[in-house]
Amino acid sequence: MSAAGGAAPSGRVVAPLYLAGFTTAFGAHGVAAALGAESENIGLSLLTFGAILALYDIAEVILKPIFGSLSDRVGAKPVILGGLVVFAIASFCGIFAATPVWLAVVRLGQGAAASAFSPASSAAVARLAGPTMAGRYFGKYGSWKSLGYALGPILGAGLIAVDGFRALFLALAVLGGIAAIFVAVAVPRIPVLSRPHYTIADLARQTVDPAFLVPTLVLAASTGVLGVAVGFLPLLGSTLGLGVFGSMAAVTVLAVASTIIQPIIGRIRDAGRITTRAGTTTGLLVIGFGVGIVTLVPTAVTLYLAALLIGIGIGIATPLAFAHLAATTPPERVGRTMGNAELGREAGDAGGPLLVGAIASATTLAAGLGVLALVTIGIAGVGASALRTPKPTTQDA
Repeated sequence: MSAAGGAAPSGRVVAPLYLAGFTTAFGAHGVAAALGAESENIGLSLLTFGAILALYDIAEVILKPIFGSLSDRVGAKPVILGGLVVFAIASFCGIFAATPVWLAVVRLGQGAAASAFSPASSAAVARLAGPTMAGRYFGKYGSWKSLGYALGPILGAGLIAVDGFRALFLALAVLGGIAAIFVAVAVPRIPVLSRPHYTIADLARQTVDPAFLVPTLVLAASTGVLGVAVGFLPLLGSTLGLGVFGSMAAVTVLAVASTIIQPIIGRIRDAGRITTRAGTTTGLLVIGFGVGIVTLVPTAVTLYLAALLIGIGIGIATPLAFAHLAATTPPERVGRTMGNAELGREAGDAGGPLLVGAIASATTLAAGLGVLALVTIGIAGVGASALRTPKPTTQDA
């Protein structure tokens, strides 16, 4: 069943996990874009709009570590399946959301559901792939998740144009239902492993261990830039006179680049041709350079070049960071590790746009993007100095 046991999992087994990853990312960014387009139609003030946007992320920040640990105790498959079913139900209820309060409840339900199936899916990928094949499988998983993050606004806007919120929430309900059925049928039961008793000191030591902390910082940085790019690159494109489609095309360039590069980097990692330290450092430097070039020379050409470089950098750093976590975490607590790592990603997803927005409002957008580039390069330096090549065993998946 798993690479840890000597056999690579089949595509049919892991494909539902990829679909789950896409679902949570699409649910996060697709609805966020739709809220912006439809806020006036349902009477949202700016404060209410911001609060509803934040509910999904707030639920994930609080609940992802909890559900990650739960998947270690009861198994990843029940947590994934339950989360997807609740996501489908919450999305279906969104079809009838005609008031801000009802919309907020729906959004909170979606976020809570995603908090269950997202880290559990990562844990299942880690368990099924094992340490020696973690790169290629997390490469594919990450590519689908990045595709959901980057294309969510485009797909959400398209569905909104068809029939408003009803079309979007119906699509999400159907997607969640299909993913749940796919998981129930195709994903095998992953045995629950006995867990040693951990003291609070043990938990604290594991959290600050560079083998966990540095890859999580890498994930936070790359996801933070992704969040900024999805929102601010189209904004910058508009100021350059590219129009709606020309501006959104930058996000498409980013998504395609990230989607293509992640499985390639994963295979290179598994073949021993790149280390986590070298790869994540390179990826973050490429991201930082991409942000920097459009900051210093804001033109149509540099906008698309920046999108390409950011997509490539994310595609390099993300699968290597996840594979490193999988290879250095004992399998009996990989769910907790993935839940905490996903928490780091959520912090980056929220923190990146907040950082750029706060600096841009006080100074200029160029200054905000410049600081983001410097922070990304700084985290690349941390990774270059602190990451070490893991020594995986058949048990340390």
